[in-house]
Amino acid sequence: MKKKAKKILILSIGIIFIIFGLIGLFLPFLQGIIFLFIGLFLISFCFPPVRSWINKHTEKYPRLFPIIEKVEKWMAKIIGEI
Repeated sequence: MKKKAKKILILSIGIIFIIFGLIGLFLPFLQGIIFLFIGLFLISFCFPPVRSWINKHTEKYPRLFPIIEKVEKWMAKIIGEI
């Protein structure tokens, strides 16, 4: 897949997850926080400032930071290089 098309696809899926997350914050049957995290991770592959924002805020929590790094590496394997 071409890099530009892949980037647009990942970005649009990330935006959809963020929209579902925002809706899920108000609906009791939809887990909004999970959708927001997934959307942020997907968008962070396209925008380095989002990735640095995530890293900056998770470094404060030493128990959470390794988990976030593992999830990023796992998602990078699935998505491939952008």
